[in-house]
Amino acid sequence: MALSRLVALLPMRWLSNVRLAPARRCSHGAQQRWRIGLDDDDLIAVVEPLPDGSRAAGDDWDGDWLSPAGVDLQINGGLGLAFPELTEADLPRLGELLERLWRDGVEAICPTLVTCAVEPLRQALAVLAAARQAHRPGRCQLLGAHLEGPFLEPTRRGAHPAQHLATPSLAALLERITGFEDDIDLVTLAPELEGADTVIAALAERGIVVSLGHSAASEAQAHAAFAAGVTMLTHAFNAMPDMHRRAPGPVAAAALRGDVAIGLIADGVHVAPTMAVLLQRLAPDQVVLVSDALAPYGLGEGQHRWDERLLIVQDGSCRLEDGTLAGVTLPLLEGARRLAQWTGEPARAIAAATVVPRRVLGDDRTLPELLLGTPLIETLRWHDGSEGLIWQRPSLDVTA
Repeated sequence: MALSRLVALLPMRWLSNVRLAPARRCSHGAQQRWRIGLDDDDLIAVVEPLPDGSRAAGDDWDGDWLSPAGVDLQINGGLGLAFPELTEADLPRLGELLERLWRDGVEAICPTLVTCAVEPLRQALAVLAAARQAHRPGRCQLLGAHLEGPFLEPTRRGAHPAQHLATPSLAALLERITGFEDDIDLVTLAPELEGADTVIAALAERGIVVSLGHSAASEAQAHAAFAAGVTMLTHAFNAMPDMHRRAPGPVAAAALRGDVAIGLIADGVHVAPTMAVLLQRLAPDQVVLVSDALAPYGLGEGQHRWDERLLIVQDGSCRLEDGTLAGVTLPLLEGARRLAQWTGEPARAIAAATVVPRRVLGDDRTLPELLLGTPLIETLRWHDGSEGLIWQRPSLDVTA
């Protein structure tokens, strides 16, 4: 029996006049309206485009967008926890953080471990592995970790402690990740460093995504890195050369290539709004939003501890005592809201926080394919109105 006829025979509830925010330009166009069929368990069973002018039955969403929940590829901690400092005693509070992230619309994170000594790094990976096994509904999922360092260019290290930086080598990599290869999804490094090519090859062989960051790479060095298997930039424009008319640098190289994800912290401080708008216009399908949130995420502003250093939080930005910008405390979806406000393109901002991160990690399904089988309550409904772009978990109270 044809699928369309089978669907017609199933009991179904419908959402109508829905928009989707795909990661790539699609043949249907940005204004295409869709209808969503829900089965008896409120799982998404049908995603189909509506003909122009159609008045299909169901709960009218009036053009609001439907998306998966957010995925954050770069988040360093929260509720006072710094991921590189995790111990078994932190598991209860880590669970609280994952519940907070779920409430903030984030389905999954790559917990980010900034440059630290080998022993605490491996301890943190073990604690995260234990927490991953204890996942339950109502909590954000822990994906593989993001190792931001230690193979970074010293002059571009930013807030990373200099004493724990390392020269890239296979031995140094294996010292850190042996036994945890399946617990790591992403590594940020400076590809121009001597020995980095060996590390990139070893990571790629293990299926781990490699990102250029905290790097002094030139345009040519960036192109060579992309050819070698680097597929992302970590917090574009920060801790790397800017775009210059005679020295385009890694951001321009990534945009020109077209298949390299470009991480963006959309707080308006790490990257000025004008530059964020230009970046999305230059590389509309490549921008992936990250929060870069630090341990004070979910806490108040003021002074907080970060390892042995003082962290000052003001207006959502985190700085060291010397003024070095270290991160933010803003939720991932707040970045989507701000990017939409600056660009006037809410669909692209939504995709940058929800769909593009999945692509970075190898999930290349279309948005309709991603949504099929998902509980409606685990998705996000986005409305662009007088208060800007806002999101909520969709109501299950729909018209039959």
